[in-house]
Amino acid sequence: MAVNGELGVGVVGCGLIGKRRAREAAASAHSRLVAASDARPESASETVAEFGGRAVADWHDIVAAPDVDVVIVATPNGFLAEVALAALAAGKHVLLEKPMGRNVAEARAIADAAHAARRLVKVGFNHRYHPAIARAHERFALGEIGPLINLRVRYGHGGRPGYEKEWRGNFELAGGGELTDQGVHALDLVHWFAGLPTHLFAMTQTAVWPIAPLEDNGFALLRFDGARIASVHTTWTQWKNLFSLEIFGERGALIVEGLGGSYGVETLTVHERAMQGGAPRTHVEAFEGPDASWTLEWADFTAALLEGKPYHGGPRDGLAVMAMLRDLYASAQSLQAVQFNAGAGTLSLM
Repeated sequence: MAVNGELGVGVVGCGLIGKRRAREAAASAHSRLVAASDARPESASETVAEFGGRAVADWHDIVAAPDVDVVIVATPNGFLAEVALAALAAGKHVLLEKPMGRNVAEARAIADAAHAARRLVKVGFNHRYHPAIARAHERFALGEIGPLINLRVRYGHGGRPGYEKEWRGNFELAGGGELTDQGVHALDLVHWFAGLPTHLFAMTQTAVWPIAPLEDNGFALLRFDGARIASVHTTWTQWKNLFSLEIFGERGALIVEGLGGSYGVETLTVHERAMQGGAPRTHVEAFEGPDASWTLEWADFTAALLEGKPYHGGPRDGLAVMAMLRDLYASAQSLQAVQFNAGAGTLSLM
């Protein structure tokens, strides 16, 4: 259990994201980094040298450690479920880097294990905590742009030479290509604003990077009750990094662009429809400075763990995205629209 309200945290996987997660755990007043492990021992050593704790050769020792309350799993996708299930069986809470495994079966197993162990699982959908996105959702929930008409999400970067040699280019380790990698963030945001779809259609493309059977571009259309539509394009051939989320309602629109850094300054543009016709009234708010989403996400999770508050990215959210991914890939393979299928009990926790 947490000592004096301070959660002991173990990190499994000390790559770019794992180190970022370790930094947040160490910087928080409500947690401390106690252990880190990585397939490359030097990565774990570098992490603890910077943020404290001990380097551990075998991740099983982190899962079993009595001073670890929370396990952060930031491994390649192929190991997410194995580590998360072991942590839950040992009575730990889990922050699982997105996606929630490689497929619905792995996500379902994690959700069931969390329910049985009465432990919290959070999937790392940090985009919900970007200030422009969070503000857009707040304004949408308040009804400022009226009933939803449609959404459009574009998200991508330019990849890098040698992608096919990294784990993201390995089907067994990744489970999917760009639609899985960055697409899970886009689909989570679609789910957050629009709920679960009724029908889905997708096409995938392997255009530049030699990663077949994985895709470097994914195109998706999702239909929701009330004939609402969402379109998603996620890509590793966006030579200039791009993030764009557009939410259109009957009375206006909310447009989020940029995520900071190489994606450009994060902005929220609000268009208030001119009901008599003509140009809308427009207001732009910029959110400059460093990316605070990781800090806000960790604060959300620690508040859930220590105070019982609700939090984003629980098993329901993770399962929803994995089920959408499953059906999108099925559609891309058949070149036909498919009816969304929650499956036998797949989303029973929703």
